[in-house]
Amino acid sequence: MSSCKVSWIVFFLWLFIGLSLPYHCFAIEAGANPAAQLFVDASTGSSRPIPDTLFGIFFEEINHAGAGGLWAELVSNRGFEAGGPNVPSNINPWAIIGNETSLIVSTDRSSCFDRNKVALRMEVLCDSQDTNICPSEGVGIYNPGFWGMNIEQGKSYKVVFYVRSTDAINIDVSLTGSNGLQLLASANIVAPASDVSDWTRMEVLLEAKGTNHNSRLQLTTTQKGVIWFDQVSAMPMDTYKGHGFRNELFQMLADIKPRFIRFPGGCFVEGEWLRNAFRWKETIGPWEERPGHFGDVWMYWTDDGFGHFEFLQLAEDLNALPVWVFNNGIGHQDQVDTASVLPFVQEALDGIEFARGDPSSKWGSVRAEMGHPEPFNLKYVAVGNEDCGKKNYRGNYLKFYDAIKRTYPDIQIISNCDGSSRLLDHPADFYDFHVYTSASNLFSMAHQFDRTSRIGPKAFVSEYAVTGKDAGTGSLYAALAEAAFLIGLEKNSDIVQMASYAPLFVHANDRRWNPDAIVFNSSHAYGTPSYWVQRFFAESSGATLLNSTLKTNSSKSLIASAITWQSEDSETYLRIKFVNLGNSSVYLSIIVNGLDSNSKLIGSTKTVLTSTNLMDENSFMQPGKVAPNQTDLLIGALNKINVVVQPFSLTSFDLLKESVKLRMKEADTSSKSSI
Repeated sequence: MSSCKVSWIVFFLWLFIGLSLPYHCFAIEAGANPAAQLFVDASTGSSRPIPDTLFGIFFEEINHAGAGGLWAELVSNRGFEAGGPNVPSNINPWAIIGNETSLIVSTDRSSCFDRNKVALRMEVLCDSQDTNICPSEGVGIYNPGFWGMNIEQGKSYKVVFYVRSTDAINIDVSLTGSNGLQLLASANIVAPASDVSDWTRMEVLLEAKGTNHNSRLQLTTTQKGVIWFDQVSAMPMDTYKGHGFRNELFQMLADIKPRFIRFPGGCFVEGEWLRNAFRWKETIGPWEERPGHFGDVWMYWTDDGFGHFEFLQLAEDLNALPVWVFNNGIGHQDQVDTASVLPFVQEALDGIEFARGDPSSKWGSVRAEMGHPEPFNLKYVAVGNEDCGKKNYRGNYLKFYDAIKRTYPDIQIISNCDGSSRLLDHPADFYDFHVYTSASNLFSMAHQFDRTSRIGPKAFVSEYAVTGKDAGTGSLYAALAEAAFLIGLEKNSDIVQMASYAPLFVHANDRRWNPDAIVFNSSHAYGTPSYWVQRFFAESSGATLLNSTLKTNSSKSLIASAITWQSEDSETYLRIKFVNLGNSSVYLSIIVNGLDSNSKLIGSTKTVLTSTNLMDENSFMQPGKVAPNQTDLLIGALNKINVVVQPFSLTSFDLLKESVKLRMKEADTSSKSSI
């Protein structure tokens, strides 16, 4: 009896658990608050193509994004020109190995390069014999690069420099640790006085025997005499396609799948004063002959190794359309009268010819000499940056517009003036829209273009980001608000044709702006949550926007969109993106209608960007703290999905669209082959 009693107790216990579990599980889901339904119309009649150009990137030389960043040159101030054309010049960050009894270092204007005459003069007072004997490791100069050079074992580095001397030379070219004690690679250059009495180019290939992320380049000697150095370069041999781009940073850009790249600024284009604005003609040709310039907005010197040609090459390597922003005769503190702006207009026309002119043309031939005889695919230009409210902008703009359209009628011209709230009073193909604001404001701006006139030029949202306390140095909070804003742009892509985040890069040792998409130092890099948000939209350009309706019980922290896109293997996916900026989970029901009778949706993936805290950020110590997490997803009957969406999250559902006929045919073929 006792055994039977235990059995009945066990039976009723399991019965109770069995009845309770389904209710309990449902209660967890139904208790998620608020509830939401997303109705997606997948029929072709309600869909609309998204422009091929919708999402791209904006590169500005800010935060040492290029010099010391994407551009892989390791030497900082390679021509000793950072103090300008006069002497004594600023040789920082070059420093001296030795003391005043062993050598004297100065600068003069004896260089063989006409556009950058400053050279470094090193008078060595010690020798390998007599009374004033040099240290065994020699005396000379060293360059630590941009807060340390990343030298890795087994990799090769090409060092090039120009040298002149009144005597024979015996120079050690070395890569060492930051204190000079760890020797990573070295080569010795010996030449008689007759070989170096005039400026001579020297080149050595150094293979690293060790790794040090905080290294330096040294030029040393133990031989008395006077030596001049100029244009000292050290480049890794493993840059992307040999084009000079740092591989891992280039790959992070490629993973965004940008359809365009706007360059080279930004305020970098204007300059605080026009004398310090970016001048494209000064940035082309052999790197040794580029004078470089001081970017007085972001307050640092650049040798302009990353110049007009390299920007165009970067766009081509990324399979992105170049969008060239040029100076229109206006700086932050000064401007050119419209009556005198024609030299600037000609400068722009010449820059376009350099990009797309025939190799027989004046500037097209210069491009061809640089190794690119085929024209670049330049279709978009922007007349200035953020200059609309300035006195001479409209007059100057019209001069550029008329001249460019007359010579290149197919080029699309972008005005600095905002046409989202009222029509422009001048002709343009695009108007530029910039927004930096709080997270709550940007989230609400998902509807910014809902009521914008569809007549007139299209919108180019070339700079957007959450800034201020909401952003920190790259928070999840900022990223989610930006995701909502991008969903709004996606839904308004009939009028918004292009959009790009800003800024793109920041060197961890030179933060001029917060936040940024990609943080790096000499050897490592990570994406902020804002970077990962852009990855969620990588397939949107050229996709198809589906009509979708989100119904909620009054929540204002939710937004969603739906698109269809094709993978590289020609599979068709339906992607639903859902932002929940609220602090509660959301029980979401997704209902897809309008599929043709020959298609059905099958399970695929769910990708979520979230974290435990709304202000969480990534770092070098935790580069993946806020990063997408992907899991499998199953679809219920009648193309319906029930899911719980986490608070403070961006979720993407990728649903594979499959042909029923094809599936039946494959099943039939499989059954026949098994007989």
